[in-house]
Amino acid sequence: MRNYVCGHRADTPQDFAELALGTPPELWLGVDGESDEERAARLDAARDILADPEYRSLPDDLICLAARVVDENPDLFNVVPLARPARRRPARRGAAA
Repeated sequence: MRNYVCGHRADTPQDFAELALGTPPELWLGVDGESDEERAARLDAARDILADPEYRSLPDDLICLAARVVDENPDLFNVVPLARPARRRPARRGAAA
């Protein structure tokens, strides 16, 4: 089965995120190993996009998207307390007589 969003084919979760945002998620999240120059260029491009009147609602859209994901996947925040390991006490040695 093929998935289409607004006439665009989406094969992976990344495709769905890109179609929902209108931009690649890497633009906002960055990528592992990017240089300082690459990061500066990426952030500059992101600022340009946010300044474009077409994308003025993007921050609000992202908040709505994040809220929907949390609402539809409540198990994302299931926190299970871990048992604390027992404290190790140094072995007591008998006093020399």
